[in-house]
Amino acid sequence: MKFMLTLLLCLSATISEAAGIKFAEIPASAEGPALKVAIWTPCAFAAEAMTLGPYVMKARPDCPTAGEHLPLVVISHGHGGSLLNHYDLAQTLADSGYVVAAINHPGDNFSDLSRTADESVFIERPKDIKRLIDYMLGAAPDASKIDREKIGFFGFSRGGYTGLVLAGGNPDFLHANVPCPDPTLPVCRQLRHKQVPREPLTHDSRIKVFVLADPLDEFPSAKTLKDVKAPIQLWASQFGGGGVLPETMPALARALPAEPDYHLVAEAGHFAFLPPCTPQHAKASPNLCVDAKTFDRVTFHQAFDEEVLKFFDVHLR
Repeated sequence: MKFMLTLLLCLSATISEAAGIKFAEIPASAEGPALKVAIWTPCAFAAEAMTLGPYVMKARPDCPTAGEHLPLVVISHGHGGSLLNHYDLAQTLADSGYVVAAINHPGDNFSDLSRTADESVFIERPKDIKRLIDYMLGAAPDASKIDREKIGFFGFSRGGYTGLVLAGGNPDFLHANVPCPDPTLPVCRQLRHKQVPREPLTHDSRIKVFVLADPLDEFPSAKTLKDVKAPIQLWASQFGGGGVLPETMPALARALPAEPDYHLVAEAGHFAFLPPCTPQHAKASPNLCVDAKTFDRVTFHQAFDEEVLKFFDVHLR
């Protein structure tokens, strides 16, 4: 597949637990533009070391999916991110018997920033995830292996916002405690002139459980979250960043109807929830890769991935 060939830069064999990986594309339709998809699945064969773009991961390309009645977790990346941004968590889940699917959000990903500064992307993001679930339960080759009653969600930053909408949240963009970094950006002008989106938001009751990491908090009151009923695990960085203020995470936890499984990560900045960077990636993107000297991202992700897995296991198994 052309998309696969453009990403797959290097392959070399090694022994590991197995997560299969494959790539697909959901065709454009009346519901939206084409969506690029990465899918991790349980695999009965040894994984391989793969370098995809800036990431080094362990998975086996196009491995036949092992198992039946498998839970599904869908992933939503943050502003300007990619479908590979949380590959380490995806591997951990797939190694443990989950099917995991992630997309590039059109107009708000590393290769297409055309709508990233417009309010419309906040309406489209939940629609993208609904389309992803529709695909995974319908046209995807592994659809018959997925238990459609066991669907979870993971989202980071804007992806966390996406999850809260899918869970039943109704954002209040005008009153949310989210800074506008540049008053000339379209989204900042829209808010200044109270031109907020009026389109219906996409909620999806098929998703039974949510894990949210430093979500962009466009939900300033309990009223905006009153319809959120699913269990939530909420992760917060101590220092925030990327439009997420440190004080908004405790406020969000208090505003949710049911107390979330709340984790405050000491000494962490916003981008600590992205996987540890290679030296080359750190040099190219220091804002995404450099942590406080007192923070060990490698050790944190080992614990983080296991805690997220445990939470999904409790609610989906």
